[in-house]
Amino acid sequence: MTENEIGKVVVDCAVRMHQELGPGLLESVYEVVLAHELEQRGLRVERQVPVPIKYHGITFDQGFRADIIAEGLVILELKCVESTSKAHKKQVLSYLRLTGLKLGFLLNFGESLLKDGISRIANGAPEEGRADDSRHAKPSSHQ
Repeated sequence: MTENEIGKVVVDCAVRMHQELGPGLLESVYEVVLAHELEQRGLRVERQVPVPIKYHGITFDQGFRADIIAEGLVILELKCVESTSKAHKKQVLSYLRLTGLKLGFLLNFGESLLKDGISRIANGAPEEGRADDSRHAKPSSHQ
């Protein structure tokens, strides 16, 4: 599966889950249920994955923890806040750069409609529906 194919499964599962559970639960609840839903759809899922940071030639084992990594290719950062900020999107982009992965999603389960809380962040991943590779890493919204 490509990153974009995984992304479509992620968005579908997240939206369906949000419709059933509603907004405002703890992020950990959405994380465990989303991981289960993705596994039910046949994806390999890792939760709370430690990602080391290299700085000045030193590796720090406790850099950050990715909420979910699907198929070893797509990072999912889950939030349950009133609204996300540019800083949240930059956080996902930093995670992508540190891991070398190309695609991430910021999913804000605090929104009344999850479609308003989905941000697709690319770090060289092709845009959905396009075969060519993006040359610049930049956050982009998924609608």
